[in-house]
Amino acid sequence: MEKFAAFAARLFGIALVALSIFVSVETVARKLFNFSFEGADELGGYVLAVGSSLAFVVALVDRAHIRIDVLHARFPKRLQAIMDWLSIVSMAALGLFIIYVGRIVIVDTMAYGSTAPTPWATPLIWPQAAWYGALCLFSLSAIYMAIRATVYVVNGRLDAVSAQFHPKGAIEELEEEMSDLQRR
Repeated sequence: MEKFAAFAARLFGIALVALSIFVSVETVARKLFNFSFEGADELGGYVLAVGSSLAFVVALVDRAHIRIDVLHARFPKRLQAIMDWLSIVSMAALGLFIIYVGRIVIVDTMAYGSTAPTPWATPLIWPQAAWYGALCLFSLSAIYMAIRATVYVVNGRLDAVSAQFHPKGAIEELEEEMSDLQRR
């Protein structure tokens, strides 16, 4: 999953750089040549929708979702593990809810044959399908991780739950940044 998260992060980065170039060319063309591609904002919305959905996967794998962990380290190890398990199960439940709501959007778009109210008049099923696919990847990743954590809990391996699903502390984040700096 870490390789996929790295791939998704790179893909989103490339898409943002390409969007930045497109917006720059659009701006220069408007100012110098009084010409517009009439779609930079539309394309930007699509890139951000799909990219942010992919970022959910990256944050999930990197344990970068925000959790208030002020008290977490002060609790007994067993309670910490149970809270870590509850957090990943909650994330999977959120993923299921997102799939449910996203499916409603997709079904409505297909039923109405919706198009973007822009000069491009893009059939909305195209960008929404990519957006929904990225949300499904997040949901499936969260469900997979929740199942893995649940198996650990059922087998009494609370140490494995804590090791793989606890929130990153400041020291762990600092160590990761230092090792990343040394690699560069």
